[in-house]
Amino acid sequence: MFILITVALLSLTAFTLLILRILYPGFRYAWLVAAVGGLLAWISVFVWQAFMPTSLQLPAWQPAWLFLQAPTFLADGIGWAFSLSLITLCLAIVITAVVRSNFPSPMNWASILTLASLGVLASVADNPFTLVLIWASIDIAELVIQLRFVDDPKLSERVVIAFASRVSGTLILLWANMVSAASGTSFEFQSAPPQAGLFLVLASALRLGVFPLHLPYPSESSLRRGFGTGLRMISAATSLILLTRIPTGNIDSPLMPYLLLFVSFAALYGGWMWLRAPDELNGRPYWLIGMGSLAVAAALRGNPVGAAAWGCALLLAGGMLFLSSEPVRWLARLTLIGALILSALPLTVTATGWNTTGGNAWYAIPFLVVSQAMLLAGFIRHAQRITTRQSNEDQPIWGRNVYPIGIIFLLLTGLLLGFFGWDGALQVGTWVWGIIASLLSLGLLWLTPRLRILNPVRAHWVRPMSPSWLDWGYQVLWGLYRQLGRLSDLFTNVLEGESGIMWTLLFLALFISFFTQRAP
Repeated sequence: MFILITVALLSLTAFTLLILRILYPGFRYAWLVAAVGGLLAWISVFVWQAFMPTSLQLPAWQPAWLFLQAPTFLADGIGWAFSLSLITLCLAIVITAVVRSNFPSPMNWASILTLASLGVLASVADNPFTLVLIWASIDIAELVIQLRFVDDPKLSERVVIAFASRVSGTLILLWANMVSAASGTSFEFQSAPPQAGLFLVLASALRLGVFPLHLPYPSESSLRRGFGTGLRMISAATSLILLTRIPTGNIDSPLMPYLLLFVSFAALYGGWMWLRAPDELNGRPYWLIGMGSLAVAAALRGNPVGAAAWGCALLLAGGMLFLSSEPVRWLARLTLIGALILSALPLTVTATGWNTTGGNAWYAIPFLVVSQAMLLAGFIRHAQRITTRQSNEDQPIWGRNVYPIGIIFLLLTGLLLGFFGWDGALQVGTWVWGIIASLLSLGLLWLTPRLRILNPVRAHWVRPMSPSWLDWGYQVLWGLYRQLGRLSDLFTNVLEGESGIMWTLLFLALFISFFTQRAP
């Protein structure tokens, strides 16, 4: 019941903003409506603690022989941590919007609130059928929202490619569910067969949305910081939720060592590019790659709680950086405290990040530790640059005073999850790797001004509008697809034209002669 209350608060607030935008375009208190709605939803999540674990099952779908599962939601510790992180990010986006140049923007707030409500439902989905439904809703909502801000046909193509990548992950999960239904068994997360674990990891990895690396947001910084941050990170977080539902030790495949090495190299790539990014907005795709890879690696090592920890850190620590735009010195120092969220030290949200079941992943741990060190060093470096920015003097005084509250919400939530509310709280974890990663990050920070290779690169190749080597690959594949489409259109036009009957008779004669020659 309380799950629906939280979702209803977010959805009702978004619907109210939409109605006010249509009926009263000049309504002056839209931001207050969005902030109060987000705050009430944030408070309502804490009420879950009094009733956890609690489940909610909707009526079964018909026909029963096809839909062996009913949409079911389970509010447990991991779902609570993810839901709290998502709503905190949503609330922070709304609060910090007061200093953006596009303020007020009620349609953006309504979109983010809608995605957050779907993200909460995905966080508590208790079976693959329910998660597939929520993923499909998120994909459609995100596609509509992105196309609303894109006018260039080339950028529209990239939106469709990103959408297709996420849908492919959904189809893999749906396929696994359908195979179980065909055999007469119900595919549940708690009772998933060992051979299904690898498919669940693959479905989550495809839905991370890191391909293509740069989504086509307009170059306006205010839009990229607020709306773009919410759209990109909520989509990635809801993809990582599947990793937390894989039972411990339930990934049994001879391909697992190779996949773990591949994920480790992806984490190294993301961490290296994030460390050398010229600023946090241009480096955001690599932040998602690096943090997402750490979460996938934790799931492959049989550590779903650790995967949830890295997913929550992705939202909270990343949100602190990507929403920070004003050079408030004391707030920049508080942001540096957010590095604890990424440290994997005892009593932090990521304390369980390095736990491993079975001890058979030793070959990947060094690569992953170095990746964490680069992500942590990059976080500290970007946080130090906040005070060097220029402030917008046209902002009202109340806006400059309210803006820090959004960043503080993210920081306090990240620290709170280390002590309260879920399976990853009050954990010591494998603290040795956390200390090594922290020391390595300090060494990287010391070496950055001394080694040119560690210095930030120019922004010309990481801008959202600039093609990378992966983008060239996508363009080649997309060009082949369009050429096949043109050949298909040409063939269709020939058959539908005036000579269509002649070509049909010719093909018919060829087929008859072919089968006549093959006859005995």
